[in-house]
Amino acid sequence: MEAKAIARHVRVTPRKARRMVDLIRGKQATEAITILKFAPQDASTPVLKVLQSAIANARVKAEKAGEPFRENDLYVKETYVDEGVTLKRFRARAQGRAARINKRTAHITVVVASKEGAR
Repeated sequence: MEAKAIARHVRVTPRKARRMVDLIRGKQATEAITILKFAPQDASTPVLKVLQSAIANARVKAEKAGEPFRENDLYVKETYVDEGVTLKRFRARAQGRAARINKRTAHITVVVASKEGAR
């Protein structure tokens, strides 16, 4: 069984979010939660929320199908970060000039699956 969660327009740069996503790809879901909880980077918080949402989606999907749900059987099958919209801002500079500031956003996707999910 597979479950997916997507967080769109998250105010973290995709490059920083990809560092966190690369840490948990292929790991067991409970181990991935522990890794993200103790990671010092700020980008770990939104990735952790998406992972927890994917696990909750798997729980709901299992209940609807009438299957037993075991969180320990879940692993992170796929994770990826796509670039979202970029908010463009300007900062005043010397001699009446302006410099552009790009505030980037990301779309974070996490797919969890059970070990015996390849039925």
